Amino acid sequence: MPEGRLLSTERSEDSNGTLLRSLDTRICCAFDLRNEVCSGSFQKSFSTAWWMQTGLFELILIRFQHKLFLNMNLSMTIKWSARVRLFRNTATLLHSRRLSNDIHTSDLSKSDHTVSEEIQEQPRRPRRAPHTASVFLFPGQGSQFVGMGRGLLKYGNVKEMFSVAQKVLGYDLLSLCLNGPEKDLMKTVHCQPAVFVCSLAAVERLNHENPAAIESCVAAAGFSVGEFSALVFSGAMDFAEAMFAVKVRAEAMQKASDQVASGMLSVIGRHQTNYKHACLQAREHCLSLGIQEPVCAIANYLFPDGRVIAGHKEALDFLQEHSRKLLFSRTRMLPVSGAFHTPLMESAMEPLRDVLRQIEIRCPEIAVHSNVDGKRYMHDKHIQKQLAKQLVSPVKWEQTLHEIYERAQGREFPHTYEVGPSRQLGSTIQKCNMKAFKNYTHVDVVLPED
Repeated sequence: MPEGRLLSTERSEDSNGTLLRSLDTRICCAFDLRNEVCSGSFQKSFSTAWWMQTGLFELILIRFQHKLFLNMNLSMTIKWSARVRLFRNTATLLHSRRLSNDIHTSDLSKSDHTVSEEIQEQPRRPRRAPHTASVFLFPGQGSQFVGMGRGLLKYGNVKEMFSVAQKVLGYDLLSLCLNGPEKDLMKTVHCQPAVFVCSLAAVERLNHENPAAIESCVAAAGFSVGEFSALVFSGAMDFAEAMFAVKVRAEAMQKASDQVASGMLSVIGRHQTNYKHACLQAREHCLSLGIQEPVCAIANYLFPDGRVIAGHKEALDFLQEHSRKLLFSRTRMLPVSGAFHTPLMESAMEPLRDVLRQIEIRCPEIAVHSNVDGKRYMHDKHIQKQLAKQLVSPVKWEQTLHEIYERAQGREFPHTYEVGPSRQLGSTIQKCNMKAFKNYTHVDVVLPED
């Protein structure tokens, strides 16, 4: 077996003596396996279920060589990491899943096939009462700020996550998050990976401060790029591969944004405001200016009478100039570089589709809701399809919140944790469901350093 080292695998036991494992068991890095894999000397397949049951993660001994990683072809890196799939097992699919620690040593002699069958036959965890359950929300682009991540390096695998991100991205993401410059952090190509990693770093913080919140999570949702954080948290994706997908997504969206002058406009309307008709008037205005196939459409449904409209810059200028006539109470241009979640992002779909075909995607072990329609993901192909479609479809966040929090009158609400920079998602909950907001907590990405 090749030599190497593992990331830390902190363990804690609750009063029932069951083993909890933190998010760090789901960090999948690209490791140096060229010699072992290509020579065929690393052909033995270890049962992922057996790793989970015995808790012997120390058996996965893989060498991580920084210098070789930098010179490796990234697509081959993903293929090699997929061969061994560090931490890819049932324990990785469900954050901090409770495991029985009374496994007999005789189980070690069981075949991989037998143990895998037994794990598949095990029932899911019992349903939790709403007041004992938690929901995680992951923010998206626009929540970033210089200084995020400060103080979180002492938790779990935060350092390792930033180290892996640097290898995948090719630049020092941690330095950019901590020190800026702001104009670089605000670029789509940089801020999406930054928000992705910092949100998962916030999960590490929460796991340290309140592991019961991790254990009791039954549902998650992410805003735009935040969906990737939610999917990693749910075990549907491995960290390093999701990091690569976010990189490709951000670069493709940046390229699409650079092709045409466009943007996004936050709009607060009134009960009688007709947003779609306003967009139609803006498109007609663009046609009068000679712009062919103009785009102006609702990109985000945030809360009642709260929308983000995206499209050609001329269309957004028209909306601002005629805001009173269109019954807009307030408008504000967002600090983004393009018209995300509109047809202007169509050129970014194929690069993202390609990378989603390369990486392994699994069915989430908790409910993860799609931005496209607010419904929960059902299987891996569903995730592939919706993540690509999301680029050109409006983010139906208000509908997602209704899906998560809809319940019979008198039934209690779960605890909600917004894990990541800013409190923007908390504000949408407050406007959509005040009862749910009463159980809201923000897990920040900044702590005073010792």
